[in-house]
Amino acid sequence: MGEGREATPGRWGCVVAPAAGVGTGVLGSLLLAAAWRACDIGVNGAANGLALVLYGALLAIAAAVWWGVLIGFAGRRNPTVALLGATAGAAVMVWLFVALLQVPAGYRCR
Repeated sequence: MGEGREATPGRWGCVVAPAAGVGTGVLGSLLLAAAWRACDIGVNGAANGLALVLYGALLAIAAAVWWGVLIGFAGRRNPTVALLGATAGAAVMVWLFVALLQVPAGYRCR
């Protein structure tokens, strides 16, 4: 960080949160795209791609906030627990993201 300054968990949160948020958004979008492809959901590739970009961006923002809060604030007390909690929370976000959006309008994939 600067001369004579040590990186605190709050500063690490500012570095880790955007990268982890983008990674979570990309992972969720890739999994959702695979589910949609398997079930032939959507109008065409362009329409699906735009929806995935928008949904993935929302997931990335939510995950970045989650990572930032846990690493930046909880990491001050115990960085290992904060990292594990942030990872578990991101995994739950991806799971909910895919579970809720994989079959829009109740369409059943067979």
